[in-house]
Order: sequence, then C-alpha cells, then structure tokens
Amino acid sequence: MFVKVLLINGSPRQKGNTHRALEEAEAALEAEGVETELVWIGNKEIRGCIACGICSKNGGGRCVFDTDCCNELIAKAAGFDGFIVGSPVYYAGMAGSLRALMDRMFYAGGANFRFKPAAGVAVARRAGAVEAADQINKYFQINCQPLVSSAYWGLAYGRGPGEVAGDDEGLHTMRVLARNMAWMLKCLEAGRAAGIEAPEMEPKPFTNFVREDLLEG
Repeated sequence: MFVKVLLINGSPRQKGNTHRALEEAEAALEAEGVETELVWIGNKEIRGCIACGICSKNGGGRCVFDTDCCNELIAKAAGFDGFIVGSPVYYAGMAGSLRALMDRMFYAGGANFRFKPAAGVAVARRAGAVEAADQINKYFQINCQPLVSSAYWGLAYGRGPGEVAGDDEGLHTMRVLARNMAWMLKCLEAGRAAGIEAPEMEPKPFTNFVREDLLEG
C-alpha cells in the first residue's frame, strides 16, 4: 500500500526542537513503509485570515492572499493521506504564525485535508504544551479528520537547541504516534480497496443564539 504523510514544522526555528520531534515521527513512519515529507513554514510574515469570504466565493481551494506558503501547502495537502503538525509553545498556545496559516488553510482548503488522519504535537520548555497541541487538533476535529493518538499526549520537552533529544518519553510518544498513524492509514487504504468510501458530507445548517426579535432596526 502506498500512503504518504506530510509533517509541518510550525516553528520559526527551522532546526529547533519542534523539528527534532517531528524527525523522530518521520523516521518511525518511514520504517513502516510510509512515504513522508517534512516541510518548514519559515520565519517570514504569514498573514492572518480577515474573514473576507473570497475563497468561499471563488472556490478552487485557494486563499486570496498569495504572498506566503498557505496556497502552496493547501495544494500539497491534496496529495497526502495524513498529517502531523508541530509547534513550539508560545504563551500556552501554538506559534502565532502557524495559527494564522492554519486558519487560512482550513477555511480555504479544508477539503484537501478532510477525512485524512492527523495529529498535532507541541514542544515546550515547561508548561502549555497540552493547550498548544489541543489548539492544533481542533482544526482536524472540525474538519471530519480522525485524530491519531499515542501512548501519551503529543508532547515533547526541551528549550535549548537539541534538548528534546534528551526527552526519552517525548520521543517515544512521537514514535508510537507515527506507528499508530501508519496503522490507521493502512486500515483506511484496505477499506477503500474493499469498496468502503468516506461518507458524503451532509449540508451544514449554520445557527446562532441571537434572537432576531431583540435586534434593533
């Protein structure tokens, strides 16, 4: 079976601890016969979503802003079967540039990710890693994507360059996550070979909790 996983390094530091954690997962995936690609989003400005809605009107899975890596990654995602997204921890959350990117990728190009297994991982000096990994996973949960688990939450610890290599449990978590990802992808591929396809998307009603009779004008 030929399956591919895209790993996204959301750290402004190209070869920091987030990269090292993702490398551990990448090696475990390749040992299971899964093709991988590890990409870095860079350390240049990434625009945030301004809710203009042009991507929805135009269709085609592209954000109207084309000056950063957003559209490139949306297009790339179409050719992959699973995703692992990693981030350092900034104030008990994911890196701001990664959040700006994911807002736009999933609003404009969510169809290229839908129904594909995914996992968010976070690297911290001390605290906030659970919150950061959970933020990333929220994008997958709203997009009909199976979440891949491990023997612990998707966390690893380190501050200085390379320190995460000393977190044995964190690296174990990355390897188990990767092997679980490979197993899930192979199961899904076997299901497709047996004629089992992803469910059709039911049209989604959008509701709110504001009473129109209380609005002025």
